[in-house]
Amino acid sequence: MTPFAIALALFAQQPDAAPAEDRIPNGAPTQDYPFVAWCYGSLRGYLDLHDEVMPEVTRIESQFRKPGTRLEDDLKVYADMQKDGRDKLKTFQAALTAAEKASVRPINAVGGNAVRQGRLTWNTGPEVSKARKAQEWMSWALPARCDTVAASLEARSKLMGATLRANTPKAPPPSATDETATEAPPAESTAKVEPPAQR
Repeated sequence: MTPFAIALALFAQQPDAAPAEDRIPNGAPTQDYPFVAWCYGSLRGYLDLHDEVMPEVTRIESQFRKPGTRLEDDLKVYADMQKDGRDKLKTFQAALTAAEKASVRPINAVGGNAVRQGRLTWNTGPEVSKARKAQEWMSWALPARCDTVAASLEARSKLMGATLRANTPKAPPPSATDETATEAPPAESTAKVEPPAQR
């Protein structure tokens, strides 16, 4: 068998591409901590657009009604998504905080950059119409990977934080002699103080 044929055979045995829910979105960081921060920023940007896009969303939903559906029911879905989104922000924040506490070096600047990067996914230029922006907003869904990575990051970070605390030497309790020493008034100085020189 030629080397090329062997390579083809090995390639054919490779597993299929990762399922959609496991894929990292384009432009998102690959490491867990900045990825969760990116998710936070992207979701925050989505939630912050609510008031801006809802008039156009309402117009679209009113104009293109499916038979047998009510506008109020469809609009309630967006309100529910806002509530769910705020809950997810708290989950992501808890994971990020746990990771920052467990890290031996400051990482919050990395997280801040990733949050900004996530929010930038919602930046659009003047060439994007209100209708197009509203349609993108209506069809957007938080990547499923955000939830699973956040849960994993928080669990690992709490475990690592507990390990670090367990390995940190504890300060000995103050002894009776230490307490006496701190309570005793300072001794008067016996050093001779010279008056300032006369001019």
